[in-house]
Amino acid sequence: MTPAPGAGSEGTKKKRRRKRPAHRAPLTKDSSTASAVAPADATSKRPKTPAKNYAKRVDEVSAGGLVIDHSGKNGLLIGRIDHKDGSGKRILWSLPKGHIEEGETPEQAALREVAEETGIESSIERSLGVIDFWFMAGGKRIHKTVHHFLFRETGGNLAPQESEVDEVGWFPLAEIVERLAYPDEKKLIARTGASEEVAAQ
Repeated sequence: MTPAPGAGSEGTKKKRRRKRPAHRAPLTKDSSTASAVAPADATSKRPKTPAKNYAKRVDEVSAGGLVIDHSGKNGLLIGRIDHKDGSGKRILWSLPKGHIEEGETPEQAALREVAEETGIESSIERSLGVIDFWFMAGGKRIHKTVHHFLFRETGGNLAPQESEVDEVGWFPLAEIVERLAYPDEKKLIARTGASEEVAAQ
């Protein structure tokens, strides 16, 4: 039996074309992949965020402390001109100290620095403790650790170190905390009671 026209099998069916709506663009070979690559192309054109520049961290270690004179009544301080002061006359008083050099112990560095900055030779009686703080200098973040000791004068002649120290002086122990310009040193001497302890001897 011959099938009627139009009712035929798979081999005789005509494929019907589906009309694409007029408002849609014609489908091309590349259209299926265009949407997949578009986001990547868009993001590649975005300006890159520049990397943040962080200040380099530098660790410094110093040693110094409070020197007591022969009489046991006075303490030794170094003074540097405060360059932020317009008059150029204000002196910032602090404890003598300096960098620990390679191969030195904190005690060796402290004795050397005291002698270099003040002209006074001394011996260490005991440790006063360690303080550390942060500050910015030359575009770097400096983390400074300072070992402090209590010294006793043994000799030498009082003289400020050239190019490093502007003034040196002996002050009554009762005035040391008030004279010190930096809060960390004030707290250290007040907390340890170094000036009161020596004055009571």
